[in-house]
Amino acid sequence: MKTSDLFVKALENEGVEYIFGIPGEENLDFLDSLRDSSITLILTRHEQAAGFIAATYGRLTGKVGVCLSTLGPGATNFSTAAAYAQLCGFPMMIITGQKPIKKSKQGRFQIVDIVALMRPVTKYAKQVSNGNNVPAMVRDAFKVATTERPGAVLIELPEDIAEEEVSENIYPVQTFEYAVASPTSIANAIAMIEKAKQPLLLIGAGANRSNICTPLLDFVEKTKIPFFSTQMGKGVIDENHPLCLGCAALSAKDFVHCAIEKADLIINVGHDVIEKPPFFMENEEGAQKVIHVNFFPSEVDDTYFPQLDVLGDIACNIAMIKEKIQVQAHWDFDYYMRTIVEIEKHLCKYTEDTRFPILPQRALYIIQHTLNDDDIVTLDNGMYKIWFARNYKCTKSHTLLLDNALATMGAGLPSGIAAKIVHPEKHVLTVAGDGGFMMNSQELETAVRLGLHLTVIILNDNAFGMIRWKQVGQGFEDYGLTLGNPDFVAYANAYGATGHRPSSDEEFKETLLACINGSGVNVIDLAVDYSLNTSILTELLDAKQCMI
Repeated sequence: MKTSDLFVKALENEGVEYIFGIPGEENLDFLDSLRDSSITLILTRHEQAAGFIAATYGRLTGKVGVCLSTLGPGATNFSTAAAYAQLCGFPMMIITGQKPIKKSKQGRFQIVDIVALMRPVTKYAKQVSNGNNVPAMVRDAFKVATTERPGAVLIELPEDIAEEEVSENIYPVQTFEYAVASPTSIANAIAMIEKAKQPLLLIGAGANRSNICTPLLDFVEKTKIPFFSTQMGKGVIDENHPLCLGCAALSAKDFVHCAIEKADLIINVGHDVIEKPPFFMENEEGAQKVIHVNFFPSEVDDTYFPQLDVLGDIACNIAMIKEKIQVQAHWDFDYYMRTIVEIEKHLCKYTEDTRFPILPQRALYIIQHTLNDDDIVTLDNGMYKIWFARNYKCTKSHTLLLDNALATMGAGLPSGIAAKIVHPEKHVLTVAGDGGFMMNSQELETAVRLGLHLTVIILNDNAFGMIRWKQVGQGFEDYGLTLGNPDFVAYANAYGATGHRPSSDEEFKETLLACINGSGVNVIDLAVDYSLNTSILTELLDAKQCMI
């Protein structure tokens, strides 16, 4: 068989269902091998979007999402998506083509050293120079991509290697289990928690795995230790739980940060320094202590230097701590419980404000009460992400997909497409700003072509709203951030989707309900009012005063 045949067989052996991307002439052997395989090729309109879709597939399934491009400009378009998967911890494989490496008559035309380019934003990047090595390379790359911390891998398949004759030699997929922490580490963690007066549990992105949710809930139910999450840890435990302090959506000064500052010990489960820090450690006597519970050791910097690492399988380690820990009479959670009351009061503000253009708090309130608990919201990146992280309550894991690591614009719509492919039985809603939406808006055609039922809300303020808010907040003149948008309704219709432009709060509610319960791809151009951002966030400066 050809190397390309062997490559496809190796991918089938790994359980690959889809490959997303845009082939080129350097991929023609690979494309021909795919034609009769069990793998479905899904064409996108841009390689970056294909990478986002593959990464989100990996995020939702825990399996490696695979994307494909040609050489040169097609491959370089994957760089942002690779960084997205790498920083966010999503398993993804990139397959790129290349000109012949043994003999070529095209000089350096279109040739970029993609392997070298991608090394800083992947866990593994290699070129195939011998077709017989493909099965081992694929098996190795998949293992690397899924091993904690998951991330992006790349294999470059040159045109002449793809057509070489090779013999079949597929490696079986071997599952493996993570080691658990030593008895000493578990005992030390228990001792620190029992000794603390006001311990607090933090749930980070690394804990957002299906097998970790139940042990964490069991730990909370036994100890009654209140908890909060990072943005990418939302939903691991139902955020309606009476011990939930919510999400650290801001860097400081919110009500939840009052609780964080009060804690003398933070049990940090699954968070690492790549996601925007939910708190900052102080290197001084009497400062709060931190237990780092994760698959891998903590990385020390000037904001994070835990006193104890509990390493290995998070679910097993939390279960062992939970079994042996004794509830302490001196634990004092009164401040946390009063904080939860204040948080609830603050989150309710503006949810019934029906002004139009709509406030983001009101928009997400309507969204929350239109969707089912199992349904999925995917976010692009913009000002509204703060409000969704802070105000939108997730009852289950992976029902609000946002990026708080690379924080890239342009990923919202591709993520929505991926979510609907993985979960066709669920309603999927994408929320994007007008700036982020236009960065990959061409994927509306992909969604329409695939026959997906997907709803997209464009929060339209005719600007790069978050940067403008920061520009004004830092005393700069308003400059360089105003957009000129197309007619989004006509734009959606041109792709075969259905565009909507509500003109009131009530009309938005009715339109959203009709779109969610309807069919096809629907795009809602929703005028948003960010004018209260500064005043609402200024109120949080008084959070400490409220909690005295």
